[in-house]
Amino acid sequence: MQAWPRPALPEVPGHSVAPLVYDSASDALVAAEPAGDTATLYLCGITPYDATHLGHAATYLAFDTLQRVWRDAGYAVRYAQNVTDVDDPLLERASRDGVDWRELAASEVEGFRADMTALGIIPPDAYVAVTERIEPTAVAVAELLAQGVAYRVAAPEASDDSDGHDIYFDATAATDVSPWHLGQESRLDRDAMLAIFAERGGDPDREGKRDPLDPLLWRAARDGEPSWESPVGTGRPGWHIECSVIALDELGETVTVLGGGSDLLFPHHEFSAAHSSALTGEPAAQLYAHAGMVAYQGEKMSKSLGNLVKVSELRAAGADPRGIRLALLAHHYRDDWEWTDASLPEALERLTRWQAAATASDHRPPAQFATLAELREALHRDLDTPAALAVVDAVAAGGLSPELRSGIHLLLGIEL
Repeated sequence: MQAWPRPALPEVPGHSVAPLVYDSASDALVAAEPAGDTATLYLCGITPYDATHLGHAATYLAFDTLQRVWRDAGYAVRYAQNVTDVDDPLLERASRDGVDWRELAASEVEGFRADMTALGIIPPDAYVAVTERIEPTAVAVAELLAQGVAYRVAAPEASDDSDGHDIYFDATAATDVSPWHLGQESRLDRDAMLAIFAERGGDPDREGKRDPLDPLLWRAARDGEPSWESPVGTGRPGWHIECSVIALDELGETVTVLGGGSDLLFPHHEFSAAHSSALTGEPAAQLYAHAGMVAYQGEKMSKSLGNLVKVSELRAAGADPRGIRLALLAHHYRDDWEWTDASLPEALERLTRWQAAATASDHRPPAQFATLAELREALHRDLDTPAALAVVDAVAAGGLSPELRSGIHLLLGIEL
């Protein structure tokens, strides 16, 4: 699948070092430092059934900032992102609107590409649709069955061209064949897991499962649903195994950072990591990083509630994408926060001040290497973009040197 154009990344004097990033598994700041010269990042992508909202944008911007710091530190970056282009929410929306699910997915992916391009987000090196990896995903499920960490459950509602069974992951058995254990990433107790599992696509009450928390690996074909022939029967992949297979195929056994929104911490990232570890015997990631949620009108921004502020609509209304980017950077990536009617005007006012400081003919400051070092230090401390913006604000009245402008462009993605 095609990604989107890569933004310009200028050369900047000096360099960053590997940033300290909060790791959900250890509940600590950990150096996001690759074992070799290449940092690897896997980021969970969209389920394409509605336009990009600011919650999406905030997440992708957080990990765009991580990439920028890595590149400034001299690392090569290999980045993969999936598109969940076959899943229940997409199929339900397509059915509701009377459109083909493939056409809906293609349209929304194209809109996402346009938004990411406008916001200056560095694209993934591998942008992979789930429907492009059906066969290797089925092969991985077959391997988990062979290892004894997956099992079949009768599915009476399955269509006649399937083998009549769904396939589930045995989370208890997986601890015997891998370094993974349930709760290692989320640090939740079982009661909390059960509640969240039911809310986020899980089926704890499914008859025939060995444990209520065991997640689906392969869904046997149902009438009226898309399905594919495979080594484990006709059907389609479960949610978590898709990301495991794409990450392993594109990035290898242990990625430097596995990232996404905090709403993916459990069950999605917990079980994606479990599947990967069961397949390889190695940890899925060196660290697990998660962005906070963006609210609007008192509730978390979500497609189900419909309280979305969409990037495309802000752009269509004439908002400078740099202003949208600054509005998001004004909040720490791990924080939960609320978008208000003042968020964009405040960001645009900051952009105006910075732009004036960059172009004023009567202000030609020296190279401002100390300020550039402060900017790098702010981002080194868990990608603290609010502190980074404050560093620039503090010197903007005296003008911005070419070197500092290049640093702002590279590290914050704001070209002045």
